[in-house]
Amino acid sequence: MSQYDVVVIGGGNAALCAAIEAAEAGADVIILESAPQHMRGGNSRHTRNFRCMHQGPLSVLTDTYDEAEYYDDLLRVTKGQTDPELARLAIRESETCLPWMERHGVIFQGSLSGTLSLDRTNAFFLGGGKALVNAYYACAEDLGVTIRYDSEVRHIDLSEGRFSAAVLTDGTRIEGRAVVLASGGFQADLDWLTRAWGPEAANFLIRGTPYNRGVVLRDVLDQGAVSVGDPTQCHCVAIDGRAPKFDGGIVTRLDCVPYALVVNRDAARFYDEGEDVWPKRYAIWGRLVAAQPDQIAYAITDQKAQGLFMPPVFAPVKADTIEGLAQLLGLPGDALRQTVAEYNSACRDGSFTPGVLDGLATDGLDPPKTNWARPLDTPPYYGYMLRPGVTFTYLGLKVTERAQVQGAHGLLPNVWAAGEIMAGSILGQGYLAGFGMTIGTVFGRIAGQEAAAHVG
Repeated sequence: MSQYDVVVIGGGNAALCAAIEAAEAGADVIILESAPQHMRGGNSRHTRNFRCMHQGPLSVLTDTYDEAEYYDDLLRVTKGQTDPELARLAIRESETCLPWMERHGVIFQGSLSGTLSLDRTNAFFLGGGKALVNAYYACAEDLGVTIRYDSEVRHIDLSEGRFSAAVLTDGTRIEGRAVVLASGGFQADLDWLTRAWGPEAANFLIRGTPYNRGVVLRDVLDQGAVSVGDPTQCHCVAIDGRAPKFDGGIVTRLDCVPYALVVNRDAARFYDEGEDVWPKRYAIWGRLVAAQPDQIAYAITDQKAQGLFMPPVFAPVKADTIEGLAQLLGLPGDALRQTVAEYNSACRDGSFTPGVLDGLATDGLDPPKTNWARPLDTPPYYGYMLRPGVTFTYLGLKVTERAQVQGAHGLLPNVWAAGEIMAGSILGQGYLAGFGMTIGTVFGRIAGQEAAAHVG
């Protein structure tokens, strides 16, 4: 049995931010990371960027991205399903977080071509999320934070709502005066995912870490913590259907949709591929594919689209004719030929401008394509198989603006939460590129500060 001032459950961005803040305030801190050392960092290993408000050029960010625009972007992707106070807090505090991140070893770079056109709104990590995680672990170690890997917590001891200890799967008790819960959602628990979604969840791929099984979340909810969010809502994007079941990460995402025609297994279109710029729409496509028969879809492009989006990690299927492509993809050839012909005839003349809303729309097609609608008429043709790829779930813990967890009979006096385990307070649905890192950084820092202040 060991005792610490602050026990941090989890090993990703939010947990590390909390641990660093608490340690800098003088607290004796331990991080309990369920993954082995080489897999540390949770979903943060797979991230690339941080969405940041700024009043002018800031580090690698250009121009201005103010609170009003940022909040409007969030409202559009969530369709208003957000906590306004928590959302605005995350947005405002993001501006101070970027310099804090740099002071703690995170190095940023300008956005690269094909990275969702985010040079004004999102700061990219040099070396990606793994470099960020490594920098934070080095910082935490320098501050004297104790780090335990392969340490899955099976129970949070809450006596009358007050935290006393975290119990590991081997029975070890880690006692503490305060706890920060930052252990993510439940997406890697396939049984829980199936209970929420139904049998179609068997066809989902989990692009995030296999260690986020929701054990801590379920345990704390069972002890009376107030939940927030819908278990069927999640960060779910369209990824390559050949990706692994777990931990494929960001490289499995397919960014070709705005410049493609997307069909289901019956070769029928089902949604507007050009509804908005990709950073504001890429996270809806996982759920759209999940609603199709067999939870599968196919993005079809021609030679004109090559080079307009980030290259996929797996090579696409390629053919010189639409019928030949259909055969290789296992689609009905006549149906795909007709779908493409109807789409081509609905395209009209106009100026094609990738990366911005160009208004180049189809005419009389249902569903329409409202931007970047060019005929598929230049062989060779390419096909990309899409599956729903779940990153993290939104069902989580209800918290205050100070990241304190709400219990059935009031606030839990020494329990805070940060990151994906409470992100459903802000993300009722949908997603905005880089915003998960914003939530984790802002509320991780707050949780660490508050936990350290509590132990005094």
